[in-house]
Amino acid sequence: MTAEEQAEFDAMQKEWADNAASRKLIRIKQMRQERLEATDYMANSDVTMPDYIKTWRQTLRDLPQNNSTESQYDTLLARDTDGNLTNSVWTQPKE
Repeated sequence: MTAEEQAEFDAMQKEWADNAASRKLIRIKQMRQERLEATDYMANSDVTMPDYIKTWRQTLRDLPQNNSTESQYDTLLARDTDGNLTNSVWTQPKE
């Protein structure tokens, strides 16, 4: 590669790396929204939402503010060998 081609290649790699964190945050927000929507019915006036669900939903809503680095995003998105998310924040709590 010429020096110019190398510089262009390096810039593209840097842009891709810089956008990786943004892509991870977008995925976290999508996953969070799916879980919030799955429990939205509990927020109806004729249903009493248990406190443990209220707490979990607040934890989900706070994820972007409480996790702001790419390594924290990686922890939230970690999966086991079967492809299941390993961070407990994603599991809806039981009583």
